[in-house]
Amino acid sequence: MLVAITILGFSLGALYQAVGGATRNLRTDERYAYAVELARSLVADNSIVPDSGMNKSGETAGGFRWAVSATPVPVATQSRIRPGQLQRLQVDVSWPEGRGVRGVTLHSVVAGSR
Repeated sequence: MLVAITILGFSLGALYQAVGGATRNLRTDERYAYAVELARSLVADNSIVPDSGMNKSGETAGGFRWAVSATPVPVATQSRIRPGQLQRLQVDVSWPEGRGVRGVTLHSVVAGSR
């Protein structure tokens, strides 16, 4: 009887650890998916930026920090594309996770406007 109770105790302990790990992984995946969607929406919101470029940043209520920067793509002097017409867009989203910080970065090329 004592051996059976000991085995049951070890089994329940292992099961508890597995459920706890799965819960942590689910929470991490949920925060990662939110960060990716936030970054995608920031790319969509900034599909046209000033010719000179831009820098914006902020934080959501859930503790996600974001930064959007646009810099002009260099063009050749004989190009039909005017300087600043194409912009490199970088969107960074970061959030605290445990003792560290996790992050997502998206890159795109968008139109510049005068």
